Amino acid sequence: MRLYLRQLGIGARLKTLLPRSLLGRSLLIILVPLVLLQVVALRVFYGSNLDVVSRRLSSAVAGEIALTLDELRRTQDPQQRAAFLHRAHDAFGLDMSIEPGATLPRTRWQNVLGPMDDDLAAALAEKTKLPFFMDWTSEPRTILIRVQMPDGVLNVQAPRKRLYTTIVYLFLVWLVGTASIVFAVAALFMHNQVRAIRRLASAAEAFGMGRDTGPIKPEGATEVRQAATAFNRMQERTRRFLSQRTEMLAGVSHDLRTPLTRLRLALAMLPKREELRDDVAEMTADVEEMERMIDGYLAFARGEGAEQAATTDLAAILEDVAAGARRSGARVELTAPDELILPLRPEAMKRAFTNLVDNARRHARRVVLTASRLNDRNVVVTVDDDGPGIPADRRESVFRPFESGATGGTGLGLTIARDIVRAHGGDIALADSPLGGLRARVRLPV
Repeated sequence: MRLYLRQLGIGARLKTLLPRSLLGRSLLIILVPLVLLQVVALRVFYGSNLDVVSRRLSSAVAGEIALTLDELRRTQDPQQRAAFLHRAHDAFGLDMSIEPGATLPRTRWQNVLGPMDDDLAAALAEKTKLPFFMDWTSEPRTILIRVQMPDGVLNVQAPRKRLYTTIVYLFLVWLVGTASIVFAVAALFMHNQVRAIRRLASAAEAFGMGRDTGPIKPEGATEVRQAATAFNRMQERTRRFLSQRTEMLAGVSHDLRTPLTRLRLALAMLPKREELRDDVAEMTADVEEMERMIDGYLAFARGEGAEQAATTDLAAILEDVAAGARRSGARVELTAPDELILPLRPEAMKRAFTNLVDNARRHARRVVLTASRLNDRNVVVTVDDDGPGIPADRRESVFRPFESGATGGTGLGLTIARDIVRAHGGDIALADSPLGGLRARVRLPV
C-alpha cells in the first residue's frame, strides 16, 4: 500500500501540505481528531434528532394547509372562504389568502441550510397532492407557500419558528465553542512547550558559535527540562575542559620557552667569528622556527575560545589583514563594501583571514580579497591567488592538522582558519581561482 501511494505521489504531496514546525504539527494532530469527532457528532445529531423534529414540524404545517384546502373545496362562496381562513389563522397561526384565477410560476425554490425545506416539500407533496411553490428568502421571519388550486392560488405565510427548532443553533454553538476552547488551550500549552525547545536550540546554536550566553532556565515538560539541565551540565563541562587544556598548554609553552630562551642567549654570546657566522645564523633561525611552531600549536589547541563574540565590521578586519600583508611585501588587493556588520570574535576572525592570506602569498605573487553579501543570511569572502593551486583530491586533506606542513609552516594555518570559521557557524571550501591558482571561499552567517 505504501509503495502504491508512493507511485501516485500522494506521500510527497501530503508532505508539502503538512506544516514543518513542531507547533504546527502538534496542533494539526489535535485539530484533525477534534474536527472528525465534531463532524460525527453533528451527523448523529442530524440523523437522530434534527431530521425527526424537522419532519414532524413540516408534516404539521403541511397537514394544516391540506385541511384548509379541503374546506375551501367544499364551498365557492367568497365570504365563507374568508371566514374559514380567518378561523384557520386563529387556530393554526398561518396567514392565508386566495388569489382567484392566478397560476404558479414555473420556478423552483432555493435550498436553505438544513433539512427543513426538503422535509416541507415532501410533506406538501404527500398531503396536498397539488403543485406548490416555496419562498424561503424574501422574508426573514416568514416562509411564503403558494399552492395551486383549481380556481386560483392559495398564499400561505408560515412563521419560521413553526419549521425551525432553536436546538440546532444551540448545538452548533456548542460544537464550535467547545472546539475553539479546546483548540485555544492546546495551542497555548503547545506554544509554551515549543518555546522552551526553541530556547534550548538557540542556546545550543549560540554555544556552538562561541557565544557564552550562560545557563538556560529549565522550563516546559519534564523531558524538555531534563534536556535543558543536561545542556547546562554539558556547557559547564566543556568550559572546564577548555580552561584546563588552555592552562596546561600555557604551562607547557612556558616550560618550552625557557630552554629556547637559553639557547637564544647562548647563541648571542658566542664569539663573533667569521667561520661560525653561518652556523649561528642557521641555529638562530631554527630557534625562531621552534618558537613560531610553539605559538602555532598553542593557538590551535586554545582555539581562541576565551574571546566573546561582538558586533564587528568585517570589512575593517579584512582591511587590517590586507594592510599587514602589504607591509610584509605581499601584493594584496581588497574589494569590500564600506561596512559588513556581523556578530564575530574579532581577533579570532582576524587570525583566520591572516592565515588564509599568508597561505596564499606564500605560494603566489598576487592575492585578491573580495567580500560581499550572498543574501540576507550569509556573507561570502573569497581569497584568490595566482599560485600553483592545490589538486582537487588534496583540497580537503590540507585542512587536517600538520597535513600542509610540507609546503612550509607548521601545517596548522588552514586548520585553525577552518576551526574559527566553523565556530562562527560558517565554513571554508577550496576551489579553482579565476586567477589561475587557488580560491578559498569563506561563508559566514549574518
